[in-house]
Amino acid sequence: MSEHRTSPLEAHAGRLRTRMGGAFVGQRAVFRGRDLHADLADMEWLALYVFGITGERYTPAQLKVLHAIWVYTSYPDARIWNNRVAALAGSARSSGTLGVAAALAVSEAEIYGRGIDIRAARFIQRARQVQADGADLDGCVRDELQRHRAIAGYGRPIAAGDERIAPMLRLVEQQGLAGGAHVRTALAVEQHLQAGRWRLRMNYAALAAALTADMGFTPRQHYQFTFPAFLAGMQPCYIEASEQPPGTLLPLACDHIAYEGPAPRRWP
Repeated sequence: MSEHRTSPLEAHAGRLRTRMGGAFVGQRAVFRGRDLHADLADMEWLALYVFGITGERYTPAQLKVLHAIWVYTSYPDARIWNNRVAALAGSARSSGTLGVAAALAVSEAEIYGRGIDIRAARFIQRARQVQADGADLDGCVRDELQRHRAIAGYGRPIAAGDERIAPMLRLVEQQGLAGGAHVRTALAVEQHLQAGRWRLRMNYAALAAALTADMGFTPRQHYQFTFPAFLAGMQPCYIEASEQPPGTLLPLACDHIAYEGPAPRRWP
């Protein structure tokens, strides 16, 4: 007689096993093993957010830099692809929650959004390990280019430079966090690309990935952390569009479209 093996569904039926926490309604709430309203009651929201992702606590200087990573990329410009979704929701009179949720969802874009963040984090951490092993960066750079035809965190489709890098590096210096191993690697990769035929400059994705890597974030944790980075710029776009007449956001006249399809048909 064959021995019965419990299926994964059976093993989890009727219970939720978690190491993250739980709500004991009417009594307390537990967040990663800590009482949310006692042990963590004085924690700032950002500190709680990254504690939820990594299980670690960070210094005030580190939190200042993490906060700035979000602040410095919150642009209230409805022409930006994800902000446009929030603005279109306002123009269509959808709810603010639905509009911003949709805008955050399209922030997963591979080229401009969260997709590039995780690739940048993986590359920076791999390049740092190559340097730590005493190898040259050239092989690492060429391998990345061969696999992806680009290096996440380097180059920018719409501009040669990145206006966020200088203020971020100044802040890092002010907070006494300059000179981290991954930031040094990120800058070394830029120098290598500039010296070679590629002429690519570092963009914000590489710097942000290097900064969190120096704090011990894994690429997946970096991806989770950067999720709300555009959020503060989305709400103004939704609000402004909702204050205008419905459907008037970035209208496109028909005679501005170069149409080459079938000619109009006359219906009997």
